[in-house]
Amino acid sequence: MSSASRASILQGLLAMTVNPLRTTLSTLGIVIGVASVIATLALTDGLEEYARDRIAAQTDVQSILIASKTQELRDGFAMPVGGYPVFDLSDAAELQRRLETRGEVTMIASGQAIVASPPASPHAATATAAMANYLAFGRKDVDAGRFFTDGEASRNAAVVVLSHKLAAELSPTGDPTFMVGRMVRVHGRPLTAVGVMPAYTGERDFQVYVPIRGAAAAFGARAQITPSIIVRAHSIEAVAAVTNDVEGWLAGRYRSWKNKVSVTSSAARLEDARSAMLVLKLIMGALAGISLIVGGVGIMNVLLASVAERTREIGVRKALGARQRDILYQFLAESVAIASVGSGVGTTIGFAIAFALAAIVRAEVPGAPLYAAVTPGTLATAVLSAVAVGLSFGTFPALRAARLSPIDAIRHD
Repeated sequence: MSSASRASILQGLLAMTVNPLRTTLSTLGIVIGVASVIATLALTDGLEEYARDRIAAQTDVQSILIASKTQELRDGFAMPVGGYPVFDLSDAAELQRRLETRGEVTMIASGQAIVASPPASPHAATATAAMANYLAFGRKDVDAGRFFTDGEASRNAAVVVLSHKLAAELSPTGDPTFMVGRMVRVHGRPLTAVGVMPAYTGERDFQVYVPIRGAAAAFGARAQITPSIIVRAHSIEAVAAVTNDVEGWLAGRYRSWKNKVSVTSSAARLEDARSAMLVLKLIMGALAGISLIVGGVGIMNVLLASVAERTREIGVRKALGARQRDILYQFLAESVAIASVGSGVGTTIGFAIAFALAAIVRAEVPGAPLYAAVTPGTLATAVLSAVAVGLSFGTFPALRAARLSPIDAIRHD
């Protein structure tokens, strides 16, 4: 940029200080417009993060389930199929080596078991045989005691973890924590209860958790055990890449693997939530953006008035050698500067309104999922709004000033 152009831009910025009241009033429209847009986007960003966290907590969207296809639908009937793979711990270890740090692998198998602890009567329960890292996959923790360790899982130690409801039923006092350290028989095999899982709303089923090597004893000798592998990506964004890695691993091991194995994840639910929130954000942002247009019209009116007042000055500058683009830069710089100042102030006010409104709603309505969030996209919107409004609504006054005839401008009263 030439020195003349830089001087023109500086002249435009200095012109803002000539009439500070008018500059402030013209900036006010941009402040209100940007504040409304930022407040709207911050609140919708907060709602999107809340929805994402809730979906992730309920479905663990970072997990990918690899299960053998033991049956298929034929004419609406579930028919057993043969030739499906039966995964074991060596398969899980091999997949873990392939994924390295991109994801964590565990293995589970489910079945039915009879659980007894005299004097309580026996109970039918769902038995889950798992690796020691299974607890982290469900983002859970034990309510009392602990989960079994890697060492206990590898040597098939005689340990078991009880669900909260089952522990309460087996406890002679009705206190689930009483069962920690007590002996429990699962299909007749004596096991020591080392932990109790937390209660949850709507809990109805009885469940026990045992080391994966103890699946045969827990499910019964006649049970057919078909373990499944679960892979948990290190982030939600990495689910697609990890899924591709898993499918590549399966393709290298099994011919026509899609007929034998299913690979599923819950990431689609998260994408649906993102799409819904994006639509909401665009609609709310567009409605709030109407006030930005009003602010832009205010800037244009102020610049048109400034051009009329400074017509003689423009004529003198052009007579002394100023080019059209120098005059254009001068008024565009003034327009963008006004919009930028208004955008900066409006961004601060908008975030303050968003966080204050969210706090008020949560205080008045306990449990209301209304939060505000600061994201790079929202900040970028504030910057782009300032530049877009300044250029869009400053172009016409700037062109009008740049096209003035020097002679006619100097003669202007």
